Amino acid sequence: MKFNRVCVLFVGVCLIGAALADVEEEDDDVQVEVEDEDVKPEKPKFTPPTVEKNVHFADSFNSKDDFKRWTVSQAKKDGAEESISKYDGKWHVEEPKDSAIEGDLGLILKSKAKHHAVSSNLNKPFKFDGKPLIVQYEVRYQNGIDCGGAYVKLLSEDPKLNLKQFHDKTPYTIMFGPDKCGLDNKLHFIFRHKNPKTGEIEEKHSKKPTASLDSYFADKKTHQYSLVVNPDNTFEVSVDGTVVKEGSLLDDVSPPVNPPKEIEDPNDKKPADWDEREKIPDPDAEKPNDWDENEPEKIVDIEATKPEGWLEDENKLTPDPDAEKPKDWDDEMDGEWEAPLIENPKCQDAPGCGKWEQPMIKNPKYKGKWRAPMIDNPNYQGVWKPRRIPNPNFFEDLEPYKMTPINAVGLELWSMNDEIVFDNFLVTDDKVVAERWTEQTFQVKSRAEKASSGGRSVVDAISDATRERPWLWALILVVVVLPIVLIVAYCCMSKSEPETLANAKKTDAVSPDDEQKEDTESADQEKAGPGGDNKPSTKKSKSSLEATEDDGDDEENEDDDAADEEEEEKGSESPRCVIIRFCTSMKFQ
Repeated sequence: MKFNRVCVLFVGVCLIGAALADVEEEDDDVQVEVEDEDVKPEKPKFTPPTVEKNVHFADSFNSKDDFKRWTVSQAKKDGAEESISKYDGKWHVEEPKDSAIEGDLGLILKSKAKHHAVSSNLNKPFKFDGKPLIVQYEVRYQNGIDCGGAYVKLLSEDPKLNLKQFHDKTPYTIMFGPDKCGLDNKLHFIFRHKNPKTGEIEEKHSKKPTASLDSYFADKKTHQYSLVVNPDNTFEVSVDGTVVKEGSLLDDVSPPVNPPKEIEDPNDKKPADWDEREKIPDPDAEKPNDWDENEPEKIVDIEATKPEGWLEDENKLTPDPDAEKPKDWDDEMDGEWEAPLIENPKCQDAPGCGKWEQPMIKNPKYKGKWRAPMIDNPNYQGVWKPRRIPNPNFFEDLEPYKMTPINAVGLELWSMNDEIVFDNFLVTDDKVVAERWTEQTFQVKSRAEKASSGGRSVVDAISDATRERPWLWALILVVVVLPIVLIVAYCCMSKSEPETLANAKKTDAVSPDDEQKEDTESADQEKAGPGGDNKPSTKKSKSSLEATEDDGDDEENEDDDAADEEEEEKGSESPRCVIIRFCTSMKFQ
């Protein structure tokens, strides 16, 4: 039994250790050892990432002059009040507060409750001609976020596009990124699809991610948002390199790209004699003769009597005798003053006060209004539906990947919070280029932020592990609770075992009464001598046998006892020591 408990405890500890170790292996953190907690590690200096030749857009804001490539909008928002219609929110390129990397600048939204719009042309337009579209950038909410967006718009190629007039109605091909208001945390991926038959543009929204997004909006750390749209009509949305939603442009967006082949006939009408009633009252049923519909549901309990001590002359509420008329009370203006009512203290010990009335009880004769029982409708025809006809607007676009080419990237946002940092924008068609860009930008920054905050705690490790694998919560619950229960049970039972063994030994020992009885029997046999059975007595008492055996084996037993004591000390120490040494050797940072 003891061995089983130890095994279960050992397996439990191994499982939780493996779960956290798995997260540590997936994380590429650099552990920084600091002997003095008051001394923070020196900040790494910013190193500009390498910009590949084949990127469509890349901006890591290496200097404040890089903002010259961006255009701040001078437009007004349609349908908004004049006081807030202008896109007059401020943008600055500067080093964020508490930056983990010295000299690392970013594009920062500086205004609260303002419309902001800024955009920049791509190095070359992105055309959906068989290569994947890869978009990624970083966001950090320095002051947290209550309500506001941090998404990007990939503006459609248009010869008339004027970035100075960039506003909410400017045509875009893709909108992508985080958005929050209140408790609603979103991660948008919206693309605009052109109907090949009518030429109308319709927004297609990807489904909500299955993973929780709460921590990305609350931890005030830098997070990288990535979108990949592949030529095979699949897409992936990732945060910090972890895929949070993926799917097909054909199947996993709403409304669907392709309309249904058939629709309900809008001109079809339900016939007047169509019977949709599944059940009807039984026409052959008759009300029983003794059914009285006039009987009330409740009647007065005529057998009830007034409880003894009922105070009919006392009111339940009485004026407060301690209340005083306010000094500023004006009878002419406020009317005659009356003391406020309080519960009558005389009624507290009485069964009741005021006029007593007999209570109401259920009427045993009450049956209510009679209704015929319901039976199956023999004429039931089912629920009527319009007939289906071919959809006159049906089309089939099997390549929604081929979207309108992209010519610019823009941020058109409203936010109730300021100090939102944007950094390390990239638009490319090469996944290897995107990976190298991430290694030189986000991964460096993420490691620096974690090092500057003292590394990752066990709570952070568990949170990261369970974000994408919620089933781990059940495992952690069992693994945390079960070892505690087993340790307590093991320790308690271990303490009681020596006492049990001692009691057992006392039970097996020879009592004084047994020794006296054996001595008497021995003396009787000696007196009998040859006149008894004429045979020498060969029977020995239990105590004499034990004495003989003890005399002969004293030396051997001493050696055995010493060896047993040594083994018992090792045996009793071994299971718990093994577990304790194992637990203390498990180090989670």
